[in-house]
Amino acid sequence: MTDFKTAVNNYLTSNGFGTFSPKAVLFDMDGVLIDSMSNHSVAWSKSMARYGINMQPAEAYKYEGMRSVEIVTLKAKEQWGRDIPEEEARSMYDTKIEEFAKLPTPPIMPGVLDLMRQIQDQGLLITVVTGSAQKGLLHRLETDFEGFVKKERIVSAYDVTKGKPQPDPYLAGLRKSGNLNPWEAIVVENAPLGVKAGHAARIFTVAVNTGPLDDSILYDNGADIVLPSMPEFSKQWKNLICLKS
Repeated sequence: MTDFKTAVNNYLTSNGFGTFSPKAVLFDMDGVLIDSMSNHSVAWSKSMARYGINMQPAEAYKYEGMRSVEIVTLKAKEQWGRDIPEEEARSMYDTKIEEFAKLPTPPIMPGVLDLMRQIQDQGLLITVVTGSAQKGLLHRLETDFEGFVKKERIVSAYDVTKGKPQPDPYLAGLRKSGNLNPWEAIVVENAPLGVKAGHAARIFTVAVNTGPLDDSILYDNGADIVLPSMPEFSKQWKNLICLKS
């Protein structure tokens, strides 16, 4: 059984908090709620190639969680050696959205709906914190997760100027969840930059390794605990929430 008790105790000690009292769960979207990362990796590679930028599919996992315009700006600076204006970056990102739309619709991640039911039954709020600006995916949050996800509790790239790995998105998630303190929430992430953002916001961060990364990378970026899948997290949820004080 996953040792949540040790993880929570270590979290409280390292942050100097006296209580673990979660009132909300802050979910990342891609690779956590929606099994979309393979589509993103293909779309990024193909779209950037149209501009002469080499971006290998696996790099999508490296940059996952960043605001998409920031990814474009970073790759342009890296390979073109110049800073591009935001308008140009947004235009290039629109190409990525076009490529993404050509691919099959990514499914809901297995185990998520069952986990959300348990969270809601415990009286906790559900908030989504994503670096995405893809309106189609953001709209899916309200339709595919109807009854669980509400528009007023979605943080996207449109809500922050500094994306993950900065803490800003998760700090916004705390505000949208009712101006909560860090010890009153749980972050669920799958990517290093997202984990780093949750850690920087001083929120207990569960990393669910749904991608090709080694668990050690997620721990190195600040995960309090790493699980192998969303179904496993759903199965073990009661072992975490029972530690609520």
